[in-house]
Amino acid sequence: MTLQSSKTLAQTDITTGLHPFTNARAHETKGPLIMERGDGIYVYDTNGKQYIESFGGLWSVALGFSERRLAAAATEQLNKLPFYHTFNHMSHEPTIRLADKLVQMTPDHLTRAAFTNSGSEANDTVIKMIWYWNNARGLPKKKKFLARLKGYHGTSMASASLTGLPNSHRDFDLPNIPVKHLMTPHLRTSGLDGETEEEFCARLIKEAEDYILSEGPDTIAAFIGEPLMAAAGVLPPPKGYWQGIEALCRKYDILLIADEVVNGFGRLGTMFGSTYYEFKPDIMVMSKQLTSSYMPLAAILFTEELYNGIADNTSKIGTWGHGYTTTGHPVATAVALENIKIIEERDLVGNAARVGKVFQQKLRELSSHPIVGDVRGVGLMAGVEMAPDKNSRRPFSQVGKAGARAFAAALENGLVVRVIGDTIAFCPPLIITEEQSLDLVSRFTRVLDTTAEFVRKESIG
Repeated sequence: MTLQSSKTLAQTDITTGLHPFTNARAHETKGPLIMERGDGIYVYDTNGKQYIESFGGLWSVALGFSERRLAAAATEQLNKLPFYHTFNHMSHEPTIRLADKLVQMTPDHLTRAAFTNSGSEANDTVIKMIWYWNNARGLPKKKKFLARLKGYHGTSMASASLTGLPNSHRDFDLPNIPVKHLMTPHLRTSGLDGETEEEFCARLIKEAEDYILSEGPDTIAAFIGEPLMAAAGVLPPPKGYWQGIEALCRKYDILLIADEVVNGFGRLGTMFGSTYYEFKPDIMVMSKQLTSSYMPLAAILFTEELYNGIADNTSKIGTWGHGYTTTGHPVATAVALENIKIIEERDLVGNAARVGKVFQQKLRELSSHPIVGDVRGVGLMAGVEMAPDKNSRRPFSQVGKAGARAFAAALENGLVVRVIGDTIAFCPPLIITEEQSLDLVSRFTRVLDTTAEFVRKESIG
């Protein structure tokens, strides 16, 4: 049986309902594209063809696809202590050291760390922590969450409920927790005709406060959001948005959760997205670039107040009835420590800011292209939205068809991209050089030219 004829179920892209490789509907796929090896920002398929991996795997590879120091860190730990659990007051050195390092790196008020295996598990754990804490402090009604339409927080039962994408809910009987999805905080996506950014921001804050007051502040537990929305199509919030949301949370005793799973560890040219947007969350959730996705790991950073409430209630009950077999896995935490060390040694956060500035500028020069409706992003995270009309927010008549052609054209040009409807998303490894970023944009320009010709012939404007 060849790799190409394997009967293994290929994962469908839940953000778009499209197969991640061919970008066709799942039932129309002809087979997977098999990657064999990686080298820096490049990956190579089984035929030896080279691709710039401009999406960093899944928003997740900071150090590229061949960092030997991470492999060495994993091997060393496998030879020393390949596994031990963190139950029953037990732990091990890599996990203790990583917790200390993350507390040192994050804002001063975040003093405690917990670990899971993925961002989905982390957000599930956060929900349980908050419910447990509110029960402990005599607030049993304070259980509802505020999230955003098009926000992404995972695919497990509870985390997918927080996610605001229809395909994460459709036929899964979700949401299954009390959650309100507020407007997508992006002017082009949700703004009114003629509405200014300031007016739009004020309307977003009013919508949130009106809902809090209508439901009762004593029922709202937390607000969760990505600092810069990723799976929605790379959607930066309006100026002042996060300051307004933070003020509401403080006013009504609502915890503020920053989902840093994509934004964290340098993606925006700052260590964390909440740093870039200048707000202070009560909880930070991180994964992906935490290990460059070489090992599965996620972390939750939270306040002493939340920790003490949970600890006191656990003492009263006799146990904290939650955890996973591989919580704080020693190999994963050892890799994370080395990953963070390399990010700091090589100033990859600064590299993301410097190269990101050039990258964003060159992408914005494509705004004059006939089928480019919008170019947006921060640092090494960008979205190019294709549209039939630059002067309106009207999409193509058949949403996703141009995106599918662009995906195929990208592969033809040795470029792996992410397609979200008709938006092309970029999230290259933090190690990318300025020269490589220019090559990326050059290849993508050819993709746009091919797609524009397709759009003209298919008359899908």
